[in-house]
Amino acid sequence: MQKQDYKILLVDDEPDVLEFLGYNLKKEGYTIHTSTNGREAIKIAKDIQPHLIILDVMMPEMDGIETCQEIKKINTLQNTIVIFLTARGEDYSQVAGFDAGADDYVTKPIKPGVLTSRVKALLRRYREEVNGETEKERDQQIRLKDFIIDKERFVVVKNGKEIALPKKEFELLLVLTSRPNKVFSREEIFARVWGNNVIVGDRTIDVHVRKIREKIGLDNIKTVKGVGYKFEA
Repeated sequence: MQKQDYKILLVDDEPDVLEFLGYNLKKEGYTIHTSTNGREAIKIAKDIQPHLIILDVMMPEMDGIETCQEIKKINTLQNTIVIFLTARGEDYSQVAGFDAGADDYVTKPIKPGVLTSRVKALLRRYREEVNGETEKERDQQIRLKDFIIDKERFVVVKNGKEIALPKKEFELLLVLTSRPNKVFSREEIFARVWGNNVIVGDRTIDVHVRKIREKIGLDNIKTVKGVGYKFEA
């Protein structure tokens, strides 16, 4: 899939931001669609099935967080990449964005080079996954004392109950459980789950670990202060 085959939906209530983003991304060969509000964006996304959505957090009527949550409920848009735009640097914006299902975020004022590099990296991963170019694990299941991780179906089975996890949470769990008791540094986790070319917020791993703990009821994932995380067998 070439650049020009990728459809990107830009959503922001400021026309000058849409013009600025559209100009820079069109130069890269992407097909650009725009919307000025969340409700319209959902309708457009259903219609055009974009590969990636760049979504402003602070919008009237329906903000970016709510818009992303609604988009992620649509089966045909489950794998659509979402990048949030935010003018706020506090932890709330990052945590709320990742909780809603975002893949990355960019802080305003936007630097075109940073934005396009993140878009390229995320779409590269998308292409690899669709084409089956990513390295496949040999075994389809990891069996631990209290639960089973089914790699093929992206589910965790605990006490006979299946628990579905979003892709990044599942991949993070796979990394930690691949070598029980090994301490994985934050840098190593970032590289293996998000890739070296993707820049994400400092709280990204913490948010994903918290969500895994809550959903599966795990206390095996231990924080090693100043280093990273480990799965304690």
